[in-house]
Parts: sequence; structure tokens; C-alpha cells
Amino acid sequence: MTLLRDRNFRGLFLADTASQAGAQILNLAMPLVAVTALHASAFEVGVLAMCQTLAFVVIGLPAGAIVDRLARRRVMVVCDWGRAAVLASVPAAWWLGVLTVYQLYAVALVLGVFTVFFDVAYQSYLPHLVERDQLVRGNASLEVVRTVAQLGGPSAGGYLIQFLTAPFALVATVLGFAWSALCLGTIRKPEFRGAGGGHLGREIMEGLRFVLGHRLLRRIAGCTATSNLFAAMAQPMVLLLLARELGLGAGAIGLLTALGGIGGLLGAWLIGRLAVRLGQGPTLWLAILVPAPLLLLVPLAQADWRLALVALQEFALGVGVVVYNVTQLSFRQAATPDALLGRMNATMRFMVWGTLPLGALLSGVLGETIGVRATILVAAVGGCLAFLWVFASPLRTMGVLPVSSRTRR
Repeated sequence: MTLLRDRNFRGLFLADTASQAGAQILNLAMPLVAVTALHASAFEVGVLAMCQTLAFVVIGLPAGAIVDRLARRRVMVVCDWGRAAVLASVPAAWWLGVLTVYQLYAVALVLGVFTVFFDVAYQSYLPHLVERDQLVRGNASLEVVRTVAQLGGPSAGGYLIQFLTAPFALVATVLGFAWSALCLGTIRKPEFRGAGGGHLGREIMEGLRFVLGHRLLRRIAGCTATSNLFAAMAQPMVLLLLARELGLGAGAIGLLTALGGIGGLLGAWLIGRLAVRLGQGPTLWLAILVPAPLLLLVPLAQADWRLALVALQEFALGVGVVVYNVTQLSFRQAATPDALLGRMNATMRFMVWGTLPLGALLSGVLGETIGVRATILVAAVGGCLAFLWVFASPLRTMGVLPVSSRTRR
């Protein structure tokens, strides 16, 4: 019996499909609202990117302790409806002629709060629905959803933006969040729920101690945080390079971004084979190392055949991201007791996504001072170093990552 035949997993799968499709359009449309509709500067684009992830630094740790006290499915449903309502204000304000970059900052900040709680609950929920030996299959299935959404979302979103304008294209994301909430409502499996009522600070510290005291989790956290820092520096400037310096339309940018989805499909197909042939540990650091140097080629891109350099980098990054995410997330879930899943995921997100607003801010500052292409080059050099966290650890040669015997079913 495949996982999709299970009604409860199917509800999560369909919710993820809708949410990811909407999120891919959001990732492209939100900065393009700033760039094309509001004519934002490089610094303002960097600040917007920072606002989208700042919540992971500000409330990331307490979110994990709070989620461990609540029913995780209910948290996800509330966050989906909240994100839909907040995001709907952007096309409404644009239609009324009152949209400003400051409203985009506010919407991005509130969306970030809902996303923090949703993601912590979401990553803690799969181990409740499937057995430990099915976690890799479950995560791979959900990563396929993300990559298929990445394949179709940016290109569809690009043309939606082109024909409807960026603000009105966000309506598709609003509908995706609403459909996700409805699908989550079909899940009927009774859920383990933490006792709650303890001291919030003490519970946060338990999550921190668990992650920082785990010799492998803290290495994975360092690797992911470093990679995310430099990716956050690069992404806003790559968008500016394509849209402003090379003059590409939203549809063409969407097609280029969609190549990451094709790479992700290949990564999802390869993950099981790589883990068997190379081992899970080597698979982790190779998934970070191999695509990283290709970002060095992106500053050479021009509006001719050299756009293939951007396409190659997007494709390779898509492969690496899926292989890395499935491997490390499955290990994190299997290595953590049920009662600590929310706090473990929140602590990891705090550490690995906490570098995103810093990277985005640096992107805006460097983009204004040394230029778009030079900023991408700096980010590329830094990204090439991220794999060292895993390479210089026991993970370098581990064939099978250890699983905690304390995970309670």
C-alpha cells in the first residue's frame, strides 16, 4: 500500500500541493510587486526579503515550545487562513491605488509569523502520520510536491504576473492557502499532544539543549545556516539582475526559476539511489558542495546564450536542495522524541533560517554599494564553504545516520 492510499497522509499531501503552488507564485510575485509596480531600489528589495524571514529570528524558539503544547493540525489550519487573509490586502490596496512598499514590509512580517508556526507544526506532523521507516518515503513525496510546484509555479506565476500584474497574481496564492486549510481539515487521525502548562523558557531551553547537545544535529544546523546566509544574499540580486539589468519579463524569469523544479524532480528520483550507493552522510555534504560553485557563473550572464549559465545554476541547485532536504529532515525527525519534535524543528529553523534576514539585509547593502553582480559573486564564494560543517565531522563517511531509540510512537 502506498502512502497516498492512506487518507490522512493524502490530506497532508493535497494541502502541501496547494500551499506549495501558491508559495512559489508568492516567492516570485512579492519582490516583483516591489521591483515593477513600486520601482523599489536594491536596498528596498533586500529589506523586503529580510522582512519575509525576520520572524524566524524573533519568535522561532518560542514557536516550537508553543506548538508542542497544541494540536499541530489545528495550528496549520489557523496559519493557512491567516496567511490568506493578510496576503489578500496587497491586491486590494493596489486596486484602490494605496499600495506602498511599507505595506509590503508589514504584510511580509505578518506572513512570516504565520509561516513560522505553520512550518514548525508541519515538520513535526509527518512523524505522527507515518512510521519511522516511512519517513524518507513520506518526505520524498512531499519534496516532489515542492519541486513540481517549483517547476510549474514560477512559470505560471510569471505569466500571471505578466497578464494580471504582480499584485493581482497574488490572488492565486491566497486561494492556495485557503485550499490547503480545507484539505488539512479532512485528516481524522487522533493526534499526540504535549502536556503543556510548563515554564515556556524551560521548554525552549530543552529544545536548544537537545539540538546543540547532539553532535550531528548541530553540524547539520551549521551547514544549512551557512548555505542559507549566502543564498539569501544572492537571490534578491539575481532577480534584479534578470529583471532590471537584463530586461527579462516576468514570464521569462518564471521559466528560468522553474528549471529548479526540474532539477528537484531529478533529485527526488536520485535520493534513494544516492543514499544506498554513497551513504547518507556523504550524500549530505555532496548535495551542498556540487551545486555551489555554479553560482560563480551567474554574474557573467547576459541577455543572450549566457542566460544558460543561470539556467544551469538553477537546475543544479534544484537537485542539491531536494537531496539535502530529504536526507537531513528525515534524520532530524527520526532522531527526535515526539514530545520534542516541535522544539527541535523550531530550534533548527531558528538557527538555519535566522541567517536569512541577515543575508537579505547584506544583499541590499552590498547591492547598493558594490553592485548587483559583485554581490552575487561574494555570495557564491561564501556558499562554496558551507559543506565544510558536515565534511569536517563524523557525517563525512557515515553510511546510515543513527536513529534515536527514544522516539515514542
